[in-house]
Amino acid sequence: MFVTQAYAQADSLDAVELPPASDTAEMHGETIHVEGEHGGFPPFNAEYFPSQILWLAITFGIFYLVLKKVILPRIAGTLENRRDRIALDLEAAERMKSDSDEAKAAYEQELAEARDRAHKIGHDAREAARSDAEAERQRLDAELDEKLEAAQLRIAAVRDEAMKDVGQIAETTADAILRDVIRLEVSREEVASAVTAVRS
Repeated sequence: MFVTQAYAQADSLDAVELPPASDTAEMHGETIHVEGEHGGFPPFNAEYFPSQILWLAITFGIFYLVLKKVILPRIAGTLENRRDRIALDLEAAERMKSDSDEAKAAYEQELAEARDRAHKIGHDAREAARSDAEAERQRLDAELDEKLEAAQLRIAAVRDEAMKDVGQIAETTADAILRDVIRLEVSREEVASAVTAVRS
């Protein structure tokens, strides 16, 4: 085991017995200063305050420089990136909202146009059906008028034919009544003129 000179001196100092009450001792003609109990914990010792303040200022300065040059720019960059991303997201959302509004307006316009077209088609269909029904009614009326006129002509012809026969029957009946019942001799011409006068 290797022992350095400093460790050897420290061991030799530990082996030396010091007088308990005095702050100095003489060994081999040398004066050794020994710290007493009045020294205490060094950071709380007022003798070390200036150096502690100096190191505190140096440490704070280094920390401030690191904070200013490294940490704060990174935080600022992160915040700037996040702000830009939020702005882009808001812009995209606004653009999507405007697109959806335009699509909704176009849809409503197309729906209104389709509704108008449907109303127009329905109205045209109703008008066409009404005109077709009117044309069919007029055709049926004309056909019925023709049939009625033909029926009236047939009825008139049948009536005239029947009336012709009625006149003949009336003349025959009147002549028979006058000859057989009344026993009156009348000529056929007189009976015919009398029946014709009665018929007219």
